[in-house]
Amino acid sequence: MTRLVPEAQLPDELSPMAAVEAAYPDALSRASAALVRGLPVLIECDKGLASYFYACLRGRLRRQQIRCNYIDGRGQPQPGQMPMGLVQTMLVQLRDAVRGGTHGEDEERRVMVLPHLDLLTTSSGALTSEAREVVALLYENPNILWLGFRDPSFQVPRVIANLFQHKIALVGVARERLAHLVCKRESRKLGREQGFDLYKLYKRVSGVHAVRLRQLLASLEGEDYPEDPSPVWAQIRAATLEGELSVPELSLDADIGGYAEVKRKIQADILDIISRKEALDDPAEIARIEALIPRGMIFWGPPGTGKTLFAKAIASALGAAVQIVNGPELKSRWVGESEENLRRIFIQARQSAPALIVFDELDSFAAQRGTYTGSGVEHSMVNQLLTEMDGFRSNEMVFVIGTTNYVESIDSALLRPGRFEFHLHIPYPKAEDREAILKIYDARLGLRMSAAALTHAVRQTGHPIEGSDAYTGRWSGDHIQALCRAIARDRLRTGRDDATEIEDIERALTANLDLPKLTPDEELVVATHECGHAIVALHTEHSPAIDRISIRGDLTGALGFVRYADPAHKYVITHAQLVDAIATLFGGREAEEELLGRLTIGSGHDLERATDIARALVESYGMNPSGALEIRAFHDDERLSEHTRHGLDEAIRALLERERARARSIIAAHRDELEALRDLLLKQKVIDAQTMRSLVPDAKREPEAPREQ
Repeated sequence: MTRLVPEAQLPDELSPMAAVEAAYPDALSRASAALVRGLPVLIECDKGLASYFYACLRGRLRRQQIRCNYIDGRGQPQPGQMPMGLVQTMLVQLRDAVRGGTHGEDEERRVMVLPHLDLLTTSSGALTSEAREVVALLYENPNILWLGFRDPSFQVPRVIANLFQHKIALVGVARERLAHLVCKRESRKLGREQGFDLYKLYKRVSGVHAVRLRQLLASLEGEDYPEDPSPVWAQIRAATLEGELSVPELSLDADIGGYAEVKRKIQADILDIISRKEALDDPAEIARIEALIPRGMIFWGPPGTGKTLFAKAIASALGAAVQIVNGPELKSRWVGESEENLRRIFIQARQSAPALIVFDELDSFAAQRGTYTGSGVEHSMVNQLLTEMDGFRSNEMVFVIGTTNYVESIDSALLRPGRFEFHLHIPYPKAEDREAILKIYDARLGLRMSAAALTHAVRQTGHPIEGSDAYTGRWSGDHIQALCRAIARDRLRTGRDDATEIEDIERALTANLDLPKLTPDEELVVATHECGHAIVALHTEHSPAIDRISIRGDLTGALGFVRYADPAHKYVITHAQLVDAIATLFGGREAEEELLGRLTIGSGHDLERATDIARALVESYGMNPSGALEIRAFHDDERLSEHTRHGLDEAIRALLERERARARSIIAAHRDELEALRDLLLKQKVIDAQTMRSLVPDAKREPEAPREQ
């Protein structure tokens, strides 16, 4: 088989019967052989294919001296008999076929054909009265040989499916048979004079059965040997989309901001490999590349970080239809229906290939087997999912992406190579990612953010969200979108068309917060406390740079805050940084004592954090100031002597007292700067880095300068 099929090798015309014979010779041979051996056969295929496949199979059976009775509900009612519906008529015919003759061994062998077995028996939950009678009739006469047809979109009770010892599923057409299904006229619409690209056609029609494919190809319009065949391919793609499926239009680079490393992995491990395959001509090399393409992918990370968005971007790049499935919605109260829901999803995807199935919240039904506390339907669903994924043809363009917040809970059988083998972590956006996301929404919503406003938004969205825990408390892409939409609504209400400034960002961030109203005396205390932190941080070499000070409150519910810039080194933390952090935490308390002569409980949390850092330095990191303790890690669960415990407590006390004294010394030495900074903060409520730089010119650690945009 070659990639280009010459026009001279193609037929002039092709009937539907001939197309079925050309497309499914192996399936016809297997069905015929099974019936000859006396095995009941169940054919799973679309309704549009069933009658043609049966007609081809009947011809083979006749050559084996086997005749068929076709029970399809057609026929005229007897005189005086009331007309019946299709199902009732089929039931009467089935009853007559089972009980109307002896069907002994000497009688001519006959196959009873049920082209609408699914309509006779389809039910949700308990069997209908008709289905119960069908079950009894199918098992009543063991001498009858059954041939049933079932559309994949209908559910057949397991008790009936178990009757058929031989099952054949017909989904699409194998690539090696596709060259037999194209006529010369259609070849001229698809390619050049030297032939049409078989692989290019298969990519778009791999899930279309032979009869429908012939109808689709016969309807192609346009000139012969077109210079630009894209309209023809677009016509084929539109015709192969099942149901409400569509191909998204989403650019991985233009529509998704930031996440350079995530995009690089997607491009390198998926898109580039597929592009390379499309450019090859050697079938053997193409088959080798196809075996390397991951069919199953896990996108994991916190909520709202764009896992589904990345999946849609992949589908757009591949021209694939997307089917997004919510995991919990697959579950059903009826036995076997959850598995059937999964089967239908995969069949629809294969019929619409290239296609991409996205299982949102995969962990809701694909958790580790043995951990279920409900009905246990999840166990069957995982098994069904494994079966469907193992049943892919290697050349089918069908991909499965599971998204989850908790990848560690996914069943390990799904994570092995050949299934969900490509794992991609999509974390909370970093500063550069948030900036890129904000720029996209800035352009899309017409916000016209100034450089200062953009920088401020990037920094503010890098801090925790009010009332949240450590896992869900950071800003995701969804949160950033909501922020930008809030700014856009505010601009729409006020009719503004000027630039968005820092004040607009702050208003949107705090619009829905119940910020406290401080009295003048309370503002004095809060301003003194926050400026104490700032002065110590500015005069300690290893403290992080300060971005701004505020007594307006923030998203975390604090009365005031000192906002620090992101550290240059995020993953290596030194002893000097930790002791400077302890001194800075004491800065607020010591400023209250120096300027106000009294202490408030506002420093309680600072003292708790300082104690935690000191305890970690002494007990976990072996960095005690006295050096009297041995260099080792001490843990609460160890059997420590009283002497050792006393030594640990003494080392922690000494470290805290030393840094408190250092903070006190800095506050006393820079009292004038502290008062000036405090008074300005009371007046302006917010002080930025540039203002602090002018007020504290001798700082060892300068505030962070505004970034150039």
